[in-house]
Amino acid sequence: MSDPSASVSSLRIQLTVFVLVSASFANIYITQPVLPVLQSEFAADLLQVSFTVSAVILGVALANLPFGALADRLPIQPLILVGGIMVAACGLFCAVTHNLWLLIAARFAQGIFIPALTTCLAAYLARTLPVEKLNVVMGAYVSASVLGGLGGRLLGGWIHPPLHWRYAFVSAALLIVASMVLAVLTLPKDRQRLPSGREQVSYFQLLKRYDLVLILFCAAGSFSIFSSVFNYLPFRLQGAPFGFSTEKTTLVYLVYVVGIFMGPLAGKISNRFGGGNTLLVGSLVLGCSLWVLGGETVSGVIGGLFGVCAGFFCIHASAVGLLNRKLQRGQGRANALYVLFYYVGGWLGITGAGIAYKQYHWQGVLNMGLCLLSIPLIVGVFERIIDRGER
Repeated sequence: MSDPSASVSSLRIQLTVFVLVSASFANIYITQPVLPVLQSEFAADLLQVSFTVSAVILGVALANLPFGALADRLPIQPLILVGGIMVAACGLFCAVTHNLWLLIAARFAQGIFIPALTTCLAAYLARTLPVEKLNVVMGAYVSASVLGGLGGRLLGGWIHPPLHWRYAFVSAALLIVASMVLAVLTLPKDRQRLPSGREQVSYFQLLKRYDLVLILFCAAGSFSIFSSVFNYLPFRLQGAPFGFSTEKTTLVYLVYVVGIFMGPLAGKISNRFGGGNTLLVGSLVLGCSLWVLGGETVSGVIGGLFGVCAGFFCIHASAVGLLNRKLQRGQGRANALYVLFYYVGGWLGITGAGIAYKQYHWQGVLNMGLCLLSIPLIVGVFERIIDRGER
């Protein structure tokens, strides 16, 4: 018979993880739906205000390696405490500053400490959960990141009026503090002995494994596509032929909810049909959706965005599960590398797509995405070959 107390404890941990990850990711995308508002308020150009998003992503990317190393050495509670306090404090600073470059600097600082709440938590889960549950739980972790990303966008562009976007930072800071306290009080201490320095797997050892490196590039390529599409979506929808308001544009981000369901579903599909097949299906859905987004009808844009979300989160959840299934130790460093590549890809995607948008408008963003799609397709073929070999 199963132990009811163990089931209750497991559910409590999952809920705590979901709340903490959601609150963390909400801070990343707060300014995305109000970029045109920031452009007007700070008298800046399109690329400059986009730094309020890409600076967070760059900070996350740069901080992941050191936090990944700490995650393999330290218990989770002090890491969450430090990360939560710093993210909340920087968010409150964003709410009061009237200098664009100070806002960007504070956003970068937020990105530096977000891995304490996300990457370290992923390593903790990989270290403490049974292998058979890892795919599904990592899918749930991805779903929490989806909800957080959606919540941050709604805070910035809809729940609070766009011209009062500063209140969104206050709300996000309060959510971080509440979830931080919950996590510190409820997450159990690591049951496994944390390895010593001699037993650690180095970053160099992980990067020598070509199967892991391919997954890392899959993360970078797929998130580059996804982040570029959603970052320049407000400019597309508020221009001709749509003419959407900021509030109406923000509502379009509700297509994000498909990712909440795709995370766990992709984990189950990977368990049944293999990670390679799951990556290929996700890539094909994403590619078709980018083609649909080239149209000029509202229904086409919304349908295309649904497909972009479904395809991307299928790829992302499958890749995270594949990475952790291939590891016996060094989960902290491996997940740090994954998030490093993931967010460097996002930063490069937003920056590159900004240049493409200025030169070739929306079609330039979509064409760049179609070129980058070759990366997850290649990785999917490779993993499919591995799946066949194992059978």
